[in-house]
Amino acid sequence: MAVQKKVLEQKTDKELEQYIKPETRYVPQATKFAFEILKTRGRVFSQEEIDSIHKLINKTEEKKIRPIHENHIKSSNFIFISIAMGLVNFVLALKYYPNQSIFSAVVAFIFVGILGYLIRQGRDLKILLLILFALGLLVSIPTLISDLTYFPLNGLLSLGQQILQLLAIIFLFMIPKKFESIKTDEFELWLSGKTNKPD
Repeated sequence: MAVQKKVLEQKTDKELEQYIKPETRYVPQATKFAFEILKTRGRVFSQEEIDSIHKLINKTEEKKIRPIHENHIKSSNFIFISIAMGLVNFVLALKYYPNQSIFSAVVAFIFVGILGYLIRQGRDLKILLLILFALGLLVSIPTLISDLTYFPLNGLLSLGQQILQLLAIIFLFMIPKKFESIKTDEFELWLSGKTNKPD
């Protein structure tokens, strides 16, 4: 949202001072306009104040770098392959179970896809995945046995999905605790090669 300089020009000097304080929460553009307006009104700034204001003006949103371990990538790959297998399995199963809800299947695929994406971004979702996997396994065992008996291809695809999801969880649990607890600034140092904290 663009800051209108004309709006700020209607404010009093005292109000504009709020825009240039070090603890200001206003966007850098607003700070810049307030600084320019106060200068045109004759406000004299010390060099220290000018430096502080310039820091505020040049401040950009710090992009937080989330530490991503190679196992996050591997785990998300397993999840994405699992989704692909699930799609194939679903299409094949429509022949045997024509009354299946397409909507609920699509929602499930999207949900699992979002989990895979979040894991790829370095999110710590291993406990959630473990709980969902355990619940899903309990519910799906009878269907899995039935499919392996009567519809072997579907059964093998379902079994493959379960194995891939289990591997995804195992790989997440293999991420060292040291790596998970690293702070953003330490990770940035590690990326630059100044420290070797993560394994």
